[in-house]
Amino acid sequence: MRKSSVGIAAFVLVIALVAGVVLGRGNFAPQIAQAQMDDMDQMRTVTVVGEGVVKIKPDIAQVNIGVEVVKPTVKEASGEANEIMDAVLAALAEAGVEEKDIQTSGFSIWVERVYGADGSFDDEQNRYHVNNNVFAILRDLESVGATLDAAIEAGANNIYGVTFSLDDPKSIESDARAKAVENAAAKAAELAELNGVEVGAVVSISEVVGQGGGYFGGNFAAQAQALGGGGGGGGTSVSPGELSLSMQLQITYELK
Repeated sequence: MRKSSVGIAAFVLVIALVAGVVLGRGNFAPQIAQAQMDDMDQMRTVTVVGEGVVKIKPDIAQVNIGVEVVKPTVKEASGEANEIMDAVLAALAEAGVEEKDIQTSGFSIWVERVYGADGSFDDEQNRYHVNNNVFAILRDLESVGATLDAAIEAGANNIYGVTFSLDDPKSIESDARAKAVENAAAKAAELAELNGVEVGAVVSISEVVGQGGGYFGGNFAAQAQALGGGGGGGGTSVSPGELSLSMQLQITYELK
């Protein structure tokens, strides 16, 4: 009798455990299903890249002006390069370029060695190159050509192109961002309509960073004009043209 009682008790315990598991499944199943549905809802998003473009007129020109001198000795080359650069800086100042808008952008010295047939070289045949470059911001766009002419007349023999830009592009960037948001919303709405759903709230926004948050493009080759003239036949011709500032935003929307 005692063994039978023990066996019956064990059997009842097993039934109770099984019933508990079944009941447990019955209670938790709806919660699990709801969690899975919530996960699926969170996955219902669309991500687009909106672009905003604003047409602008530049208000500054940026230019790199260089002096290169080649002499038999470093002292001669360096001395003459310094004298010429002093003359160039004086010409820029006379043209109205402020001191705060001029900065040394590079200075280098290198030797050009002349080798003989036997592979040896003679120091007396060396040629020393000295390069001295300055970066300048020109705020009077009407006098850019004349300013470059003045620098060339003073002895500058390297002009590394002219780049036109905005001195303070913040307000223009804001306008471009607003257009990028409109463009992104239109793209998302079109994609949602094609798939039979509706666009919901914004989930995330990130700026596609290019050149300092935006990209300047102009209607002139490489944002510069070729330098021509310079004495006798006329001055340097430079046209600022028109620029466009482009901003891109990546935006993720919910889908209803």
